Amino acid sequence: MKKIGILGSGPVAKALAKGFLDLGHRVMLGSRDPAKLSDWQGASGPNASRGSFSETAAFGDTVLLAVAGTGAEEALRLAGVENMTGKTVIDTTNPIAAAPPADGVIPYFTGPGESLMERLQALAPEAHLVKSFSSVGNTLMVNPSFSEGRPTMFICGNNEAAKAEVTAILDSFGWDTADMGKAAAARAIEPLAMLWCIPGFLRNEWAHAFKLLKA
Repeated sequence: MKKIGILGSGPVAKALAKGFLDLGHRVMLGSRDPAKLSDWQGASGPNASRGSFSETAAFGDTVLLAVAGTGAEEALRLAGVENMTGKTVIDTTNPIAAAPPADGVIPYFTGPGESLMERLQALAPEAHLVKSFSSVGNTLMVNPSFSEGRPTMFICGNNEAAKAEVTAILDSFGWDTADMGKAAAARAIEPLAMLWCIPGFLRNEWAHAFKLLKA
């Protein structure tokens, strides 16, 4: 049993929390207003708890960042970067701007030569960030079921041990993993969310995921 601290209280945070709870782990959800999570805690069993961002970051053996991209840097500051020193921090965020999609394409606030993950890694240099769960919707993050087999989750990060830990988590959640290398690869991984969202905004099709095929 591991202690999992999840910074966030929205659909992504709750979907991943349920996945970890179903595997028998202890999970704390972090919020600016932990009181609003009382119903979730009561419905989620004895291994579920709630706290502030800083309490949640300190609690977790592994920490997940599951907030809107526009609030990701502030969430890390509120969590206290010192609480994440030496820990695997799974970054699920995307740099989605506060503007509507154009022809199905969501706008990003990052430029082509940067990624939100790199900003976050610079903010918490002693944490081991791994990009994951950023290219699929929350309803498919845990135990996705497709007739074509297991889908692929693309990850990246600077620490090999942290990526191995995330790969094991993804395997337990029903995913194959494709390691794309260092943090700079997030510049390529984060835009996959743009591509994933286009069928949803254009045709209301959301039940899909990516799969990497190898010869």
